[in-house]
Amino acid sequence: MPATLVKCACAKCSCDVDPATAVSRDGRAYCSEACATGHPNHEPCHGGQGCGCSCGS
Repeated sequence: MPATLVKCACAKCSCDVDPATAVSRDGRAYCSEACATGHPNHEPCHGGQGCGCSCGS
């Protein structure tokens, strides 16, 4: 059975994430630790692996 994906809770992020493997904070699902912590050092999600998001900037 395929996973049901949800949008990352980070406002500028366009990634979808599987709730079972997501980084969870305050009941919300994030695609990466950077998104979950609010990008304190402006780091991109997924280590800048070219996912296309503008979050962290």
